[in-house]
Amino acid sequence: MEAKSRIIAIFNTNPEVLELVRESLQQAGFQAVIAHIDDLKRGRLDMIQFVEEHKPDVIVYDVAPPYDTNWTFLRLMRNSKVMAGRAFVVTTTNKKALDELIGPSDTVELLCKPYDLEQIVQSVTHALSTQVAAATA
Repeated sequence: MEAKSRIIAIFNTNPEVLELVRESLQQAGFQAVIAHIDDLKRGRLDMIQFVEEHKPDVIVYDVAPPYDTNWTFLRLMRNSKVMAGRAFVVTTTNKKALDELIGPSDTVELLCKPYDLEQIVQSVTHALSTQVAAATA
């Protein structure tokens, strides 16, 4: 599977983080598209249209405070028909607080340090390989 053919959507609440993650994924050879979570939640950007237009293979979604609201939005988004078959990598800046709310998770703690960004790339690569394995099983 060639990374260049893979499109990754990054959904985050912080414009600087959106750019850092996009740059890291693009340097790894992926195509990256971005959307601000508040634009999706408030309907300023149509999520279904965005996903149908860009056809991302993986969605990197950041659960920011308030964790309960953003976690609920993620769950609703994951259950929408347009998201079927798409892998998710979930990030947060406070894994401990999120895990206290939802229970232990494989959420990636993203503080935008170089090793965090590398972990995002690794998590996306893993999500893609898991998605391909599931599709061929």
